[in-house]
Amino acid sequence: MTPAQDREDPPPRWLNATVAGAGITSALGDFCYETTTVMLPGFLAALGLPASALGTIEGLADAVAGVARMGAGHAADKLGHRKALVLAGYALTPLGQALIALAAGWPLILFGRLLSWFGKGLRGPLRDAIVVQAVQPHTKGRAFGFHRAADTVGAVLGPLLGVALLGWAQRLHWHGATGPFRLVLWLSLLPGLLAVVAFALLVRDPRQSPNPQASFLGSLRGLPPRFRRYLGAVGLFGAGDFSASLLILAATTLLTPSLGMLRAAQLAGLLYVWRNVVQVLASYPIGWLADRFGHLRMLRAGYALGAATALLAALAFVWQSHGMAVLGTLFLLSGLYVAVEEALEPTLSAEMLSTQGLLTGYAALGTVNAVARLVSSSVVGLVWTLVSPVPAFGLAALLMALGTLALLRTGFRA
Repeated sequence: MTPAQDREDPPPRWLNATVAGAGITSALGDFCYETTTVMLPGFLAALGLPASALGTIEGLADAVAGVARMGAGHAADKLGHRKALVLAGYALTPLGQALIALAAGWPLILFGRLLSWFGKGLRGPLRDAIVVQAVQPHTKGRAFGFHRAADTVGAVLGPLLGVALLGWAQRLHWHGATGPFRLVLWLSLLPGLLAVVAFALLVRDPRQSPNPQASFLGSLRGLPPRFRRYLGAVGLFGAGDFSASLLILAATTLLTPSLGMLRAAQLAGLLYVWRNVVQVLASYPIGWLADRFGHLRMLRAGYALGAATALLAALAFVWQSHGMAVLGTLFLLSGLYVAVEEALEPTLSAEMLSTQGLLTGYAALGTVNAVARLVSSSVVGLVWTLVSPVPAFGLAALLMALGTLALLRTGFRA
């Protein structure tokens, strides 16, 4: 074997410049919008808006993200400019955050959240396709586990700094209860802008050949039957997979009688940070274990854990628990199942899709998740407002359990 052949044989490392660059960008992007996620329940409470408003806002935002995901895959196939579309998606997030910071009622909050989530949906499947094509097939789990861990670092640091700033800001002089929340929202714009710069400079994506004749419906019809069955299970589980904002609102509601609203919002934010720390620590080990023992098996376990999380949320209201043992466990379970879900849903999808169908498949996966979460967040928020949080989270647990059973019956091995 010649020296030249020696240099060509080693496969590229899974932790390469593109994977690392995408992780750094996602960390900055999450720093921006996850700060808003942890501030939003308290901000809406300060404005006097009910749980149904939060559920509807978050559900509609997820639905818009789904439409953006589907459109992004088709646009990239036709135009061949994945990186430019990802950059546009990252740029929309801080713009939406600014509108939320300016809001005096739910309409502008809704519009800002929709704009941010449209950007999130636009960039998601294209970024995932760039990452998966930058690594070898047998290292996909590790690459996505690393990416999700880096992504969640921002989701830890952003809310953590946001909670600290909220505590500082409430000592200043304000004319209303919303002032401290607005200040934190404005400060969160900086990492969102840095995310755009980071992706532009760090991530390389070979320009794809444009295909102006690409048919949207034709691409969907070309998806494998087993992938369609898989999407059905994902959608059923997603119909119970309510927004994390509702979990933060649950903690805030349980803690307010003993702590007051601002202190309860701070502690609920810290619990959300704890959830994200769990997700960071679990993401890479989950990807590594899935590469060794099977992606489908691990995803089934994660779905079952999601159902247990929703059930515990319902029980927390039955017990009227404001202790850290129950609430800490609730957010721990949430971090674990989300780590499994986010790392392995795209990984398992890549095993069922051809290279040509990857973008369309990822877009379909994102759309199914987003539409399902529109149903979940809207219904959980509505049932909470009209009846109580106990049946709201109980219904979510039932749907997530049914999704787990559907995944068991999909009829394929992976």
